[in-house]
Amino acid sequence: MNKSLSGFSHARRPGAGPLSAAISMLFGTALLTGPVQAADKFEKTSVVMEQTVEDADAEVKFEAIGGGSAGLLALTVTAPDGRIVVDFKASASKLGIRHLTLESPEPKNDGKLQADFPEGVYKFLGSTTAGETLRGEATLSHKLPSVVSIVRPRADAANIPITALRVTWAAVKDAEAIAVVIEDEKTGREVRATLPGKATGFAVPEGFLAEGVAYKLAVGSIAMNGNKSVSEIGFTTTARKLASARTGKE
Repeated sequence: MNKSLSGFSHARRPGAGPLSAAISMLFGTALLTGPVQAADKFEKTSVVMEQTVEDADAEVKFEAIGGGSAGLLALTVTAPDGRIVVDFKASASKLGIRHLTLESPEPKNDGKLQADFPEGVYKFLGSTTAGETLRGEATLSHKLPSVVSIVRPRADAANIPITALRVTWAAVKDAEAIAVVIEDEKTGREVRATLPGKATGFAVPEGFLAEGVAYKLAVGSIAMNGNKSVSEIGFTTTARKLASARTGKE
């Protein structure tokens, strides 16, 4: 789930693009952002779990944004069982790092990830270039939202018209939000949207799709707890007819 519907953030798999990452960016900002807090608090701390349905894998993602304008020189995150699971340092930097996103590997979703990152409250502790100590907490749940079932287009569908395409999916009963990403992986050109949890369709903007192009589509559900379930398919648009090409007609 790499370049974070990320940044969905997702390590690139063979044949896969930065789609999950893009959907993670939409997911990450859709629910958990908030106003800047007092100087001794982070602007944002979060820890969420994300699954990619087709790959049957999952990851845990940590995010921290420092308070105020000062960058972070150090950040530790302590798990509910007392282990330090994040230990970041930028001690040689004069400005530090203000926004950190850290992701686990993506093993098969068979329980190993849940064992290494148990449910409960994770404690964030940071120090800044201004000499401040920042503290924060975030709660990780292993409960994932229901999987999105994409209705149209079908997986690996060909000859999809480049105009008036509406992506549709079955209603997801426990989604707080829905994220959609459509991407041409060769060029990196993409369209993305974050929709209400009750949404069941998205009209692709006219002029975005091109003829004879293979696209990746990701539709993900976001739960109230910030966790995500991402479904991905591929489809190909209609190519210009050979007869038209031979005669020079458009």
